Amino acid sequence: MFENNVVSFGTWMDVVEGLDQLKINQWENIWPSISRFKFLTETLFIQLSPDKLFANSILTWTSLGYHEDGITFDRSGRATVTLKRSNLNSKWKGIHTHFSLNRGVPQQSFGNFK
Repeated sequence: MFENNVVSFGTWMDVVEGLDQLKINQWENIWPSISRFKFLTETLFIQLSPDKLFANSILTWTSLGYHEDGITFDRSGRATVTLKRSNLNSKWKGIHTHFSLNRGVPQQSFGNFK
């Protein structure tokens, strides 16, 4: 799904290069502590280059976060995923992601430990 040299930033990191670093510094800090993540595809915008080898996608998402006491809160935000492919017959691969929380959403989720 992603190029090995993906460049990203998000809640838990400023800028990171490389798929392994993205997994360690961002995904592993978020995914275990939330649930019900869902892209809201009805909000999807796609910008496609004239040669159809480069695309930028923008959409919103929602999930459940957990306060320290286990009580849930709506954890929503927006995402940009930039994609490229080497030719029209090859698969799209992510080269950049940026996920950010909406204003007023708690920055930290503690997971569902009940």
